[in-house]
Amino acid sequence: MARARTTTARRYAEAAFELAERDGKVDVWLSQLDRVAVAVSDPAVVRRLENPQSPFDERHAAFRSLFSKDEMLPQVWNLLGLVLRRRRLESIGGIAREFRRLYNRRVGITEAIATSAAELDDDEVGALRGRLEQMTGGKVDLSLRVDPKLLGGVQVRLGDVLIDGSVRGRLERLRARLESGALTA
Repeated sequence: MARARTTTARRYAEAAFELAERDGKVDVWLSQLDRVAVAVSDPAVVRRLENPQSPFDERHAAFRSLFSKDEMLPQVWNLLGLVLRRRRLESIGGIAREFRRLYNRRVGITEAIATSAAELDDDEVGALRGRLEQMTGGKVDLSLRVDPKLLGGVQVRLGDVLIDGSVRGRLERLRARLESGALTA
């Protein structure tokens, strides 16, 4: 089910991105989709907008009441109305993320996710970002996550590439080598 939502979000984002590029309003779309994604991340708002007993016009009016009329491009309203009509409100966050991914690709920003065993301090984040920018030759949009199961070190996903500098990863590679007989005494 999560895969279907991702695919749906990607399709909507790609169509929206084409419209935004055609109209020269990619930055505006990006900002507006981010704002909408934040608004619908509130569970109370989602309950109000997805009430199955409410007719579409009522839900659409409730959605529009979150923003003033002039805050959104008409095309953004159309997309959001379509999402609301099809009861796919949960996909708005994914649409905004996919739109940002397309935007980043367009402006040459590489997305990276760094997962560490403990929270990284500002100096560590700066050093990691600098190293990744050096590796990629461009700007890096770095997201941070914490996973205590790593034991120590950092894993970085840079596009489709996983750079595993975690203690857990090193131990798993050592175990695999021992099991294969690559290490003998």
